Amino acid sequence: MTEEPLSRSEHRGRLTLAAVTIGSGIAILDGSVVNIAIRSIGEDLHASLAQLQWVVNGYLLALASLILVGGALGDRHGRRRVYVIGMVGFAACSLLCSVAQNPDQLVGARVLQGVFAALLTPGALAIIESSFRREERAAAIGTWAGVSGITTALGPFVGGYLLDHGGWRWIFLINLPLCLVVVVLCRWVPESCAEDEGETPPHFDVRGAVLGVVALGLVTYALTAGRAGDPVVVWTTGLVGAVAAVAFVLAERHPGAMAPAALFTSRVFSAANLMTFLVYGALGSVFFLLVLQLQVTAGFSAFEAGLATLPLTIVMLLLSSRFAALAARTGPRLPMSLGPLVCAAGVLLLLGVGAGTSYWTGVLPGMLVFALGLSGLVSPLTAAVLAAAPDRYAGAASGVNNAVSRAGSLLAVAALPAAVGLSGADYQRPEVLTHGFQRGMVVCAVLLVLGGTVSFVGLRRLPDDVADATREDA
Repeated sequence: MTEEPLSRSEHRGRLTLAAVTIGSGIAILDGSVVNIAIRSIGEDLHASLAQLQWVVNGYLLALASLILVGGALGDRHGRRRVYVIGMVGFAACSLLCSVAQNPDQLVGARVLQGVFAALLTPGALAIIESSFRREERAAAIGTWAGVSGITTALGPFVGGYLLDHGGWRWIFLINLPLCLVVVVLCRWVPESCAEDEGETPPHFDVRGAVLGVVALGLVTYALTAGRAGDPVVVWTTGLVGAVAAVAFVLAERHPGAMAPAALFTSRVFSAANLMTFLVYGALGSVFFLLVLQLQVTAGFSAFEAGLATLPLTIVMLLLSSRFAALAARTGPRLPMSLGPLVCAAGVLLLLGVGAGTSYWTGVLPGMLVFALGLSGLVSPLTAAVLAAAPDRYAGAASGVNNAVSRAGSLLAVAALPAAVGLSGADYQRPEVLTHGFQRGMVVCAVLLVLGGTVSFVGLRRLPDDVADATREDA
């Protein structure tokens, strides 16, 4: 760190926190806001279900594949510098998305948007870790985690409002003024890079970056194509992707890796990331399927479907800080174990959503229970991941966890529709969509239960240093 640590009570500290929370919030929001516009985009651009999956997954693929690169670049070349470059590029690509004339153009622009999101997303937490006083990091991380959860939940609501009042292109145009605000705020963000220069790798991990992109890209293609694609092509791409994934794990054992092997020697870090993969896979799939079911089968408008998710935002806003305080007293194991189970109960309560569903009895109860569980796990999860990593790997640890969360959503959204019998234009047929929706929600509940189980088993008997740091950062 090259400057004095910041405090949230200081003007510069507040502006720095605003810059990183708003900026990463925009990137997170764009991962969920598109879900509510899927039906409108499909009708306007005459897109198939597979193409609509790629509108969602193209962004997530680039983000998940390159987020480790973003963390490594920030650690090496300056976190603020890389963050600002990511913000400017993200704005430009948002403009490209807004003027797309066919599905291929939109998917291409979304991929580019994800590339720049990968530069700014890991930098947010790394800037907090490197810029704020140690005793201030807990509250700063809590603020960031709360905003992250809220922006994820706000996506369908914001998207629905913009869709009904301006059309789907406005969900991308709205990013432009927000990105400008963040770039201006970054004037007050202190520059920082890896504290221990001896640990900075002498060369960029090109091999790891390429293998990561190939692995996620080919596996995602195979899962998205599913039964509708040529079996030979699907199996071949899936197999090559799996081989690339194994090669990535082996390649990342060298000292200059984007995802240092030292991180995964921590049982806490490994368990927290496995839990992240399962929970965010369920989270991405729930929103993808629910907003389609509400619009196509239940007859909700885009705004009404978005409004249906608003209680999730309100509950997280009210309870996230309280659950963070509870985790500070009990440690992360309890909220990270119970939170996913409560989320699973909420998902099962949503199974009855269909034709003629009443919002008050068919949607609201499930959303409230789901929100309660999600509020309890976000802050403790973030704190556990960062506490388990050495300070010099702050950017890498943040990048790994962000990559895992995006990869979970990416692969689940790619695989689940085909797994539950949805393909082609099935999303426009209420009776077929309802059957697939119900099966998909059960799968999501199972993923959440597995996530809670991983936390319960993997976070037993925390090492003293990790337990203490987690209580400080929760």
